Amino acid sequence: MGSTVLVGTQWGDEGKGKICDLIARDFDCVVRYQGGNNAGHTIVVGDRTYGLHQVPSGIMYPECISVIGNGCVVNPKVLLEEIDTFEADGISTANLKVSGNAHIIMPYHMDLDGAFEQLLGDHNIGTTKRGIGPCYQDKMARIGLRMQDMLDEGVFREKLARALDRVNPQLEKVFGMPTYTVEQICAEYLPMAERLRPYICESSRMLNDLIDEGKSILFEGAQATLLDIDHGTYPYVTSSNCTAGGAVTGSGVGMKHIDRVLGIMKAYITRVGSGPMPTELDYTQGPGKELTEGGHEYGVTTGRRRRCGWFDGPIANYAARVNGLTHIALTKLDVLSAFDTIPVCVAYDCDGERYTTVPEHERAFASAVPVYEELPGWKCDISACRTFEELPKNAQDYVARLEELAHTPIAFVSVGPDREQTINRSWR
Repeated sequence: MGSTVLVGTQWGDEGKGKICDLIARDFDCVVRYQGGNNAGHTIVVGDRTYGLHQVPSGIMYPECISVIGNGCVVNPKVLLEEIDTFEADGISTANLKVSGNAHIIMPYHMDLDGAFEQLLGDHNIGTTKRGIGPCYQDKMARIGLRMQDMLDEGVFREKLARALDRVNPQLEKVFGMPTYTVEQICAEYLPMAERLRPYICESSRMLNDLIDEGKSILFEGAQATLLDIDHGTYPYVTSSNCTAGGAVTGSGVGMKHIDRVLGIMKAYITRVGSGPMPTELDYTQGPGKELTEGGHEYGVTTGRRRRCGWFDGPIANYAARVNGLTHIALTKLDVLSAFDTIPVCVAYDCDGERYTTVPEHERAFASAVPVYEELPGWKCDISACRTFEELPKNAQDYVARLEELAHTPIAFVSVGPDREQTINRSWR
């Protein structure tokens, strides 16, 4: 099987959780390599629906090792809540591991996240206010605390005191908010540290040892390509590298061990938060409302309504390039069964210049006008289809056109939320 990176190709919410859960059984280890509990992966198993925020999707398979990598930021409280939920449902977390180098989300990170958003006003990013950005800021400023620090009370107290020397004046003097003491945070975090101690490990060494033993690894990304801090629609992005390259830096596994890159791509497009979105539709009426309600487009983490639009070919082209996609998993094709015709964006008109990929310059993308191609719909229920040949001809043609725009073969086609509602075309 080798090792595979699984990455979102749009603005997130493409269905990474379902596809990761579907193929995780074929891997010995699943690694979450970036992000924090600002991401939500939905997994449907029988009559149960799980919304994962910190724990990798491999947790559904007890024999699979699930790793929260060094590129992640961890809210210990949320992590323990998820662990308790799984254990209560009889799902073992014995094979869950957390990198000692993953950074810890602190209470003041969440305070600052909300304060920064309020300060930005109409130009806010649209974050989840879970403290992700401020935690990554402290990481880059070299005053962050890591999971390994929780295991040594003396080290934790010393580093926390240094961090508060910088954070408290900001809370008090800039935002007029309450400050924190070392004792206050230690009283909350140190008991959690003892519960998490068995899970914390040197993950990079463990992962490379597994590879040396011939084991296969699935690298699970959160968020998606256009939310990447370097390659996304900056500044309306997340604070980490969620493109495929982040799997290397966020896990400590070298590039030579990556065999395939599987991009998850929704059959239309959605976005949560602020920023440009060329194919966006009005959610209050017509096709926009049908996509929102038919696709249940509300965030797993926040419950916010997602912005919906027609499939965006330039974004598919761009994502294939910057991630080096080898395969695509197309999700929610069934949602499009409601339409007589389905517009597909094949290019942008940016002030008279035509683009078939995402423009590098922010101003050009903000002015992009979609150039559409109309494809015929199929107007029938496809949720019971289990082979590609069972799909209506127009649905097959739609998939083929998306392959052309992305220059990448579509290996999976999802026609519903359950595991079995997935057509495997070429993934082995």
